[in-house]
Amino acid sequence: MICETTDFIYPLLADIYYPIVETGAYGNTKKTWVLDRTIACFFNPAGRKTKEDVNSESKIELDNLVIGRIRNDLTQSSNDSYSLTNIIIANIRDKSGNFIYNESAGVRKGNSTVFEIASFNPVVGAFGKTEYYKVLIRRSENQAVDL
Repeated sequence: MICETTDFIYPLLADIYYPIVETGAYGNTKKTWVLDRTIACFFNPAGRKTKEDVNSESKIELDNLVIGRIRNDLTQSSNDSYSLTNIIIANIRDKSGNFIYNESAGVRKGNSTVFEIASFNPVVGAFGKTEYYKVLIRRSENQAVDL
């Protein structure tokens, strides 16, 4: 397993999981999530820039979008390529190993929050080289996933 080193631009660590997909006799699929690597990253709450300006519904919303940056392409694992819908990020932690985002109730109570990728874009610098990747992640509705 690969583990990147942190620095002042990427002070956090996160684990990247990819699935082994099995299809049953009746077409049902089962995903077994496998840890591929630990990446250095930076994440913050996404804030108001990701919110809709006009919303006609009145309901309580949990702000579950987090924006960040990473060094390398998440769609490329150690040995294969994956779509953004087949990648999860978990165990976002600081250098000391403390979880930044964790669940306070439910199946994963006391464990780290599981995130899915909402948006993933390369940021190209002035000299035509990809400098980093901007990623927007969303708390997964399925926190019962077996990691």
